[in-house]
Amino acid sequence: MSKLYVVATPIGNLNDFSPRAIEVLNEVDIILAEDTRHSLRLLNSFDIKTKMTAYHKFNEKKKSFEIIDMMKEKDMNVAIITDAGTPCISDPGYEIVKEAHENEIEVYGVPGCSAVINSLSIAGFDTLSFSFLGFLPRENKETIEFYERIKNNDTYSIVVYESPKRILKSLKTMQEFLGDIEIAVLTEMTKVHEKIFRGKISKVLSELNEDENAEKGEYAIVINNKDYHTEKENDSNGALTIEGKLIDEIVSNNVSMKDAIKIVTDKYHLSKSEVYDASLKLKNMFE
Repeated sequence: MSKLYVVATPIGNLNDFSPRAIEVLNEVDIILAEDTRHSLRLLNSFDIKTKMTAYHKFNEKKKSFEIIDMMKEKDMNVAIITDAGTPCISDPGYEIVKEAHENEIEVYGVPGCSAVINSLSIAGFDTLSFSFLGFLPRENKETIEFYERIKNNDTYSIVVYESPKRILKSLKTMQEFLGDIEIAVLTEMTKVHEKIFRGKISKVLSELNEDENAEKGEYAIVINNKDYHTEKENDSNGALTIEGKLIDEIVSNNVSMKDAIKIVTDKYHLSKSEVYDASLKLKNMFE
């Protein structure tokens, strides 16, 4: 009876490739690879000669039907791999796994590397519950909706991905929407130049701005969502509105409204736009 194997591959260090993964890839009839040229280097490193065929986001649905039909007609085993990490986790794989189940083809996981799990394990935040939200959005409308999802998300840690060319801009946007929250930013995981930047967003931004290699390597960002929501909950229990906090800072510290907006945003992990709207309400109240 045909079987489908979902096989994890290294995210950087080839020594992370498991003996079982190598055995399975040697024994299956065909390997579905996200990028056959990229995967050929991996297979050659372990002397794996199994035939490959391209399976990526642009042909995933069509290819899934073709492969499943072949598996139903013949007694053949198939493995799916991606460029790095575990298939289906922000990578192709979902369609063929779904079709395999619906056609009563057995599906087996060959676990290994996952950038999501690796980043959570070394970020140092509570992982009793967590969410993975994929790549950060690029469109303004999607960005607003995305951060509303985070504000309404009560899991302890949240993982997102970002490209090196956008990391600085995206962290500034995150700070605007969520305040100066605590995060861990990880790049080049399992590789020679692996780095972790951890702390408030302002601190991480400062360190990245000084890093000449900041625009190299993919990034995983872990948000300490537990502390973010705990502080917001404690803050709301204090009964002070944002308007009240602004007034308190202006009166207590004799600062301008502009300075009060920055202080309240950073101190209470609020979005800049949220505090600015509150300042406009105050302005209207006193006009």
